[in-house]
Amino acid sequence: MLGKCFFVIVLLSLVFGLFTGNAAALGNAALDGAARAVEVTLSLVGMTALWCGVMRVFTECGTVRLLSRLLSPLLRPVFPGAWQDERCRETVTAAVTANMLGLGNASTPLALTAMRELGRASPGEATDDMVTFAVLGTAPFNILPATLIALRRAAGSAAPCAVVVPVWICSLAAALFGILLSRLLRKAGRQHA
Repeated sequence: MLGKCFFVIVLLSLVFGLFTGNAAALGNAALDGAARAVEVTLSLVGMTALWCGVMRVFTECGTVRLLSRLLSPLLRPVFPGAWQDERCRETVTAAVTANMLGLGNASTPLALTAMRELGRASPGEATDDMVTFAVLGTAPFNILPATLIALRRAAGSAAPCAVVVPVWICSLAAALFGILLSRLLRKAGRQHA
């Protein structure tokens, strides 16, 4: 479906560009946009590689275990099943921490590992912890929105960090609402079962 939408947009752009006499400007804009996309992609790949390495070092040196203990009072009520298994607790903490740091794509391998660990308890079935983890993966609380700051910097923003406080407010509200909605729907599902 997305490919069809993209095709229609490109076709309409070409038709209007030809009819309005802006075909050369359209071609230049397409080439400039493609070049800029490559630059932004390379900067994000570098940042992703850096943070994947940092999270790997944190895992190997025990920092994730320490974070697990520090975040335990907050995450234990959110993921009660995960807190019964140390390996599961560490992978969930690593993924949540990566999301809190706003690492975007760098947190994906950690999230996949955490979801695999959460799924060990009941293979083939989504547990409450898995659903909550998926919700927090899509609406995490960001302390440091590193990917957003990198994108703003790559786009030439004079103050790439100016969005930090609004991101705190919005991401905290989204995370809390997501957890609340997840819990309410879980209770409603159990009552109808």
